[in-house]
Amino acid sequence: MRLRLYLRLGRVSNLPTVWTNTVAAVVLTGWAIQTDTLVMLVLAMSLQYVGGMFLNDAFDRKIDAVERPERPIPSGAISATEVFAIGYGMLAAGTVLLAVAGMRTTGTPWPAAVAGLALAAVIVFYDANHKANPLSPFVMGLCRVLVYVGAAVAVTGRMVAPVTAGSLVLLSYLIGLTYVAKQENLREYRNVWPLAFLFAPFVYAAGALGAGPTGALLYVGFLAWVLYAISFLVARQRLAIPRAVISFIAGISLLDALLVARQGGVGTAWLVSAGFLLTLFLQRYVRGT
Repeated sequence: MRLRLYLRLGRVSNLPTVWTNTVAAVVLTGWAIQTDTLVMLVLAMSLQYVGGMFLNDAFDRKIDAVERPERPIPSGAISATEVFAIGYGMLAAGTVLLAVAGMRTTGTPWPAAVAGLALAAVIVFYDANHKANPLSPFVMGLCRVLVYVGAAVAVTGRMVAPVTAGSLVLLSYLIGLTYVAKQENLREYRNVWPLAFLFAPFVYAAGALGAGPTGALLYVGFLAWVLYAISFLVARQRLAIPRAVISFIAGISLLDALLVARQGGVGTAWLVSAGFLLTLFLQRYVRGT
């Protein structure tokens, strides 16, 4: 029972998108993947993500008491103190693990440690301020950018151009996604213009079309999925904003796969795209929002 509560607080159904972010960032560095180091990076980023989700509920507890009284803290299923402690503990553990991975790979922990601390700081800032901050979609996108940055500097000690470009593409997609998520509790979707951010990645990712059938299939598949998700926002007869949000979230893994294919990692791209299917599967059992 307690485990299910923790899984719900951590929105663990979305974890595969964090894993694919991490793998994609490593591939974009051109680094020869070492399984043990990659596992450490995936675990570090998972701790950061789940810790951030715990803190999100802890900071939102007063608003949730009015708007979502069924959430774990307002319902009395768990105390805010426990959620804060677990959340901050996970952020700390994730940062330390990222630094250790950096030390093992580059000989120095500092670039990875700084990236981990930056990610933790941005996560806390987002959780504490997202309700009243009009720039919260940018801040949320920055969290995912720092996953790319953290994974990259942990294996190379520096940023490289493909990672920078890929992280900016991901930032654009997350801005669009988060604008939609901010309207999750409304009866209708407003402000259509932020949806343009969802399509910016297709300009850069068009380079994947030169990667043969894999790149083309992933490009068309990702485009079709984004349009499918948008249909839950604009088609009045099927309006379902939460459905659109979880669909966009699952699409993060398709974007990662597309970026990997653009880099020439055809086989890895298919492996990364499996994160999309796994996210959809897990969302059937644990809510993704």
